[in-house]
Amino acid sequence: MNQNPPVENDRPASAEGRRGRAGRAERGGAAARRAARSGGGPGQQLTYIRRALPLFEVLGEEGLALIEGNADTVLEEVGIEFRDDAEALALWKEAGAEVRGERVHFPRGLCRKLLETAPSSFIQHARNPQRSVEIGGNATVFAPVYGPPFVRDLDGVRRYAAIEDFRNFVKLTYMAPALHHSGGTVCEPVDVPVNKRHLDMVYAHMRYSDKPFMGSVTAPERAEDTVAMAKILFGEDFVDNNAVVINLINANSPMVFDETMLGAAKVYARAGQATIITPFILAGAMSPVTVAGTLTQVLAEVLAGAAFTQLVRPGAPVVFGTFASSISMQSGAPTFGTPEPALVSFGAAQLARRLGLPFRTGGALTASKIADAQAAYESANTLNATVLAGTNFVLHGAGWLEGGLVSCYEKFMMDIDQLGMQQRFCQGVDLSENGQAMDAIREVGPGSHYLGCTHTQANFQTAFYRSMIADNNSYEQWHAEGEKTARQRANQLARSWLEAYEAPPLDEATDEALQDFIARRKASMPDAFV
Repeated sequence: MNQNPPVENDRPASAEGRRGRAGRAERGGAAARRAARSGGGPGQQLTYIRRALPLFEVLGEEGLALIEGNADTVLEEVGIEFRDDAEALALWKEAGAEVRGERVHFPRGLCRKLLETAPSSFIQHARNPQRSVEIGGNATVFAPVYGPPFVRDLDGVRRYAAIEDFRNFVKLTYMAPALHHSGGTVCEPVDVPVNKRHLDMVYAHMRYSDKPFMGSVTAPERAEDTVAMAKILFGEDFVDNNAVVINLINANSPMVFDETMLGAAKVYARAGQATIITPFILAGAMSPVTVAGTLTQVLAEVLAGAAFTQLVRPGAPVVFGTFASSISMQSGAPTFGTPEPALVSFGAAQLARRLGLPFRTGGALTASKIADAQAAYESANTLNATVLAGTNFVLHGAGWLEGGLVSCYEKFMMDIDQLGMQQRFCQGVDLSENGQAMDAIREVGPGSHYLGCTHTQANFQTAFYRSMIADNNSYEQWHAEGEKTARQRANQLARSWLEAYEAPPLDEATDEALQDFIARRKASMPDAFV
């Protein structure tokens, strides 16, 4: 395919690749045993995180008030453009904003007043009620990578993503214990026509997983298809009264919302479904080079976009989102894992809490081309900041590579291992009687050891997180087992999981109704690849 396909992403695609299919091999017995020992094997699901840790905050009252005041000044004096959407402009004019052409200027306090109807926390329902998640409060929900047009497959080939890759990542996400959410465009299947692939993608989330999922936003009619399919899956009355899908609405920073994002936002808000209003920021290009300047712009854009959803339908769930990165001032390339975007995430989380909105930011982000040390360091830096900030919805939690251009199978497995560690970390310190371990201290006494004491024997299986990927054995054992790298172990684990995958049950009549809807919608329009 010669065209660069449109993608549902925090970042547009810009490179070419070639298609293929992810290979599978025989199940890796050692990897499977390691997964079983670690508690991270397929099907051993974890509920979403209820954080027991204090929040890390970087701004005091004076700094927060300063940024909020500056954002109000931006909204009032500079304004935000709502492009090619007469209805949006009419809604703002009716609400009391000043509309000059396509630019909207907001009286101080208008957006905050409108946001009083937005919930501070809400439940996104999954078709399996045990998989439903809370978004907001002290909850954290991990979701996988979103949007890459390329994959790095299990044969080490970088190529355009296909629908089989999409289904594979949905299956791996379903099996991953610490991924609480199926996500959305886990990769962009370019072997399916642009105007029809959303049907296959949404169906894959519904059929191959029973976790909550995201909808299509690349055109209003595709958002409408998502809502229609959700009504088939959940029932029309249930969808009318509950959030069953969440959706990424990006601001076209700086200070623009375009007709595509506005159209999708209106569809979902009118249907009572959740939206994540996310300025996409590469600081130095799409926002000022400073942390405070970037936070000011982020807050202004979110205030305008989130308040707009309340004009469409008061009470519609909306999330304060930010995707913040910096750029190399030498090359212009995006950079990840650096200090400044972490500070933006911390500050934005504080601003979201003051607004009373759930918060979304990044996950395991990296500019590296393969799952190497750069990928590990950059992903750890962004993920740690994401968790410590108190993020409620974490997009790009697993599989992100090459600045968001690639979904990588190996890195996906490595990342979900780290997400399991973060989930354990978020439990905080156990101060129960068992956690205090006074019986163990009394039993062992001075000069002995704890290996054989009663408390250790009762707790050793769950006392410490055991990685699915890391090799902590001796050099001799590692050498005898083939000197495998972390990437090789991740590759073997991905293959074994895909081989072991079993689809969650789905009512046969519901499945037939979904497939019939998809067939009729596809038949109603010719294929389009642009």
